[in-house]
Amino acid sequence: MLFKNALGQKHLKSHLITSADRGRIPHAQLFVGPEGCGSLPIALAYAQYVISKSHPKDSDAYNSCLHKCTTFTHPDIHFAFPVSNSDKIKSHAVSDNYLQEWRQFLSEQPYGNLFDWYRFVGIEKKQGQIGVDEAQDIVKKLSLKSYEGGYKILIVWMAEKMNVAASNKLLKLIEEPPKQTVILLLVEEEEQLISTIKSRCQVLHFPPLPEAIIAEGLVEKGLDRDQAKQLAHEANGNFNKALDLMNQDSEDLIFEKWFVQWVRSAFKAKGNKAAIRDLILWSEELAKVGREVQKKFLKYCISIIRQALLLNYNAPELVYSKMHMDNFELKKFAPFIHENNIQAIFGELESAMLHVERNGNSRLIFTDLSIKLTRLLHVKAS
Repeated sequence: MLFKNALGQKHLKSHLITSADRGRIPHAQLFVGPEGCGSLPIALAYAQYVISKSHPKDSDAYNSCLHKCTTFTHPDIHFAFPVSNSDKIKSHAVSDNYLQEWRQFLSEQPYGNLFDWYRFVGIEKKQGQIGVDEAQDIVKKLSLKSYEGGYKILIVWMAEKMNVAASNKLLKLIEEPPKQTVILLLVEEEEQLISTIKSRCQVLHFPPLPEAIIAEGLVEKGLDRDQAKQLAHEANGNFNKALDLMNQDSEDLIFEKWFVQWVRSAFKAKGNKAAIRDLILWSEELAKVGREVQKKFLKYCISIIRQALLLNYNAPELVYSKMHMDNFELKKFAPFIHENNIQAIFGELESAMLHVERNGNSRLIFTDLSIKLTRLLHVKAS
């Protein structure tokens, strides 16, 4: 991966290149950015840039180094990412068990999100993590000398998925790594990373990608310019979402159907036994999908409800989502989201997300949430 292949983020690329050229490479760096901003492609490009600097340009060693970096097989670039036990790995799963799939994933979906990765390796119904077995592997790898005598680099993708035991085991390594060792932690939700790790890292914040950059990236993929602009606006800075919309493979299209069915049944359920039965059936359907899908759906609901509120308060320029179902309009739903129920609705959605993450009974969680939504949607505005 080269810097030129990563979309946008020119000021961050310039900073990373300049610091490497001056020999000022922090041993522990935290890349914070939302999904689809390109933090992973830039981390890969940065690792390649740092590793290849130890060879004279255009030499055989330099070209060989570039080839290994491009195929993600360089022995001095290590990866850690969330995994789970599966039919392939029955217990104590670590990243090395999925390295072949990871390299393919990086080649095909460098902007992919966590659910894309889980689906890629067939663990979408589980909650992956970076556990203590992974931490032990990392300590062993980084204690060895580098294969080519230069830098060793560890890229930890979705580092907020480290559990407490793994985080504590890596604390000393992050604070005092071996000589010429660089640790790059990539996170989307900075607050989920324990503060003792964050305080030991130099932090770089990645903003969402501008619409123009996303549109240009879609045009390069063969999309018509007008349609590219439309999808770029809907993607809201997320190039991964833009690609999914282009390929009509976005999970948001499924979430939209679930959301519309849910709010319609919830709205009709006041004094209507049949609609209550529909809500219970809906909850049972949601309970069948994996917990990661359930969490992503709840985040989608928060996003749509927030945009309905913006529409209700006459801020359409801040609304980016487009509802694709012909018989549902966000502007007609918007009047039911207002100052008297928005906080309560958000509170219930966030509480449901927490209970899902903690392995609560999904059927009960979504049934309870649905019944509460029925009451909240009928709260009158001031």
